[in-house]
Amino acid sequence: MEILKWQKLASKYLVREKWATLRVDTCKLPNGTVKDDYYVLEYPNWVNAIALTKENKIIMVRQYRFAAEIVSLEIPGGVIDDGEDPETAIKRELLEETGYSFETCELIATLYPNPATSTNRTFTYLLTGGTKTHEQHLDEHEILNVEEYTIEEVKQLLADNKIDQALHAAALFYGLMKI
Repeated sequence: MEILKWQKLASKYLVREKWATLRVDTCKLPNGTVKDDYYVLEYPNWVNAIALTKENKIIMVRQYRFAAEIVSLEIPGGVIDDGEDPETAIKRELLEETGYSFETCELIATLYPNPATSTNRTFTYLLTGGTKTHEQHLDEHEILNVEEYTIEEVKQLLADNKIDQALHAAALFYGLMKI
């Protein structure tokens, strides 16, 4: 059976904020059914990084995540600014969050966090040859620790289900396949 796109008949914005927009769409499905309450979250696109130091250690960050109420071990990343391309964004985010600069940068995956209800994508990069060149320059709400792990330690963290952020776990699997 061929899968066809739905037809958007109408949209109404319920929330329009800097970090998230919520709209409700009326859609016509290929079988003729009309769904009049399909909620869609519009987020900015994101970047994240599998960032390797010159010593071949993976840079991770540990920070508190308010919505889940957890301290989370993650890979560096963040929001792509308006008009910014993803590669520039990941280099900026790494410099701000970790103070590291890198010799190489390669896009290894593009994922939708939740294509059923969200419009944004996450671009995952593999960066190598990292050296500490600057001090952290964190946003006002960021409080994070920079940590380095061997490749084997990261594999064990994944095996032990110690990476809580799903997009970061997926990125690590992509990165480990490339390394």
